[in-house]
Amino acid sequence: MLTELHIQNFAIIDKLDLRFGAGLIILTGETGAGKSIILDAVVMLIGGKADTTFVRADSDAAFVEGVFQLKGPEREAVHEVLNREDLMDNPDYVVLMREVRKEGRSVARINGRTVNVGLLKELGALLIDIHGQAEHLSLLDPRAHLGLLDRYADVAKPLNEYRQTYHSLLTLRHELSELRKAQSDSERRTEMLTYQVEEIEDARLKAGEDDELRKERDRLANAESLAQNAQEALAILEDGSPDTPAATDLMGQAAQALAALAKIDAGQADTSNQIEEMLDSLSDIIHELRNYLEEIEFNPKRLEDVEERLDLIHSLTRKYGGTIPAVIAYGADAKKQLETITGAADRIAELEMQEAKLLEKLAKQATTLSGKRKSAAESMGKGIELELDDLRMASAQFGVDFQTKPDLNGLPFAEGNRLAFDQNGFDRVEFLVAPNPGEGLKPLAKVASGGETSRLMLGLKNVMARADEVPSLIFDEIDQGIGGRVGMVVGHKLWNLSRSHQVFCVTHLPQLAVFGDQHYQVQKLLDKGRTLTRVEPLEGEARLLELSQMLGEVGEGTLRSAHELLQTARKMVKEGNK
Repeated sequence: MLTELHIQNFAIIDKLDLRFGAGLIILTGETGAGKSIILDAVVMLIGGKADTTFVRADSDAAFVEGVFQLKGPEREAVHEVLNREDLMDNPDYVVLMREVRKEGRSVARINGRTVNVGLLKELGALLIDIHGQAEHLSLLDPRAHLGLLDRYADVAKPLNEYRQTYHSLLTLRHELSELRKAQSDSERRTEMLTYQVEEIEDARLKAGEDDELRKERDRLANAESLAQNAQEALAILEDGSPDTPAATDLMGQAAQALAALAKIDAGQADTSNQIEEMLDSLSDIIHELRNYLEEIEFNPKRLEDVEERLDLIHSLTRKYGGTIPAVIAYGADAKKQLETITGAADRIAELEMQEAKLLEKLAKQATTLSGKRKSAAESMGKGIELELDDLRMASAQFGVDFQTKPDLNGLPFAEGNRLAFDQNGFDRVEFLVAPNPGEGLKPLAKVASGGETSRLMLGLKNVMARADEVPSLIFDEIDQGIGGRVGMVVGHKLWNLSRSHQVFCVTHLPQLAVFGDQHYQVQKLLDKGRTLTRVEPLEGEARLLELSQMLGEVGEGTLRSAHELLQTARKMVKEGNK
């Protein structure tokens, strides 16, 4: 529900900070005081038009912010949107904000983060219905009617069972679609996949072999240079020359000298040992060089084979992946696709049989759903007509129009008929109303505007209170064309509705206003040559005085009448609670 409303520099409102509780909240005041302006601000807050005319003169921008507490059935739906858009902050509250600048640019925010107006409107529709502003009235949207009827009919269990079957059908049909697509060009694909699998398998690739081949290619291509360098090293280490002894001979002589030294001076034993180790290492190096020389090949044929193998690997990695493992994985996938195509015909036949069974099951489940809906629609219609009778719309009629749509791929029924369906069944539902005798039932969106529509919505809301998940309702112009006696009835019904919803009502009727749990007076003041709107909460004597002014000239008679109205309202509320 709406707990806080902050408005700044909006039309004739300079700054307004309001806090609301649960129940029925009444706004009264003289015509032009600013009641409709407050509603305009709320409409803009939940995604309505942001007009530059809303910006107060000499101000840069108009600002509206609303804080909503989430504690009813709307909580889950709001959380779903916030989580989807990564906007979750406090799970118990959501803050909407809208700003329009005088140059025309508007900004929308949810929980302090900038969003597009479409998202603000989507979330606002879950939080507030404004009756009297048709574009924000969920009951005038035929797309919402089936959901409202289903909640009224309490068909959650059979609907859930239907949806489980429906999603099983979607999964099966997706697999069928893929198989049929694969089968339609199977000959071409089979030829292509067979070639790819054979090409990859014939190559007998091994992970890492390309690196080894490159090393071998480098050795083969530089065999002469490698042999020359190895032989030169061996000559220096082991053979020497007539002028220069071999490194091993020189190292051996040094070792003998150090050994003799260590015998005299034991402190040099470590040095003698180190040179002995160096001689051993030098012997190992000479041995490894001789083996290396033996392995060096002067083999042009092997070099050619290595180059060809590397060219093949390069070609395959260019076509099927950047690495050998990627090529191997590509081949495995192609082989799997081949197996799928080969067995597609049998699998398609099997899935088509399963599809037929699921469609028959869905048809039975959808028929059960439709029956429960039609039964509930009849009950709902009678309840709404009783409500309208109380609201002095005795001749008004209400109905629910059920439509179906033929579809060759739809649910099967008798005589070969097939009906279109979705996750909600095959019913297409729309609420119809005939406000006046002889007009015939028409869609809700086409009924008369103003007070008649608001009373019609009040009747609908009272009957569908359990089904309607929007927590806050605003009724504007609901008292148009009705007198004091009907005003008491409307007020009592609004109060009843406010037991399950937060209800705001803008009214000029004291007979309606006396039912409010909270009462606010909207005043227009003149301060330093500027028009301002002020909103004050009324209690006790101040409220009695406002009700008296709504009845006429304040005097002993109007004060007494206002007091009597309050007493009557309290009595009606008390009797209604029994």
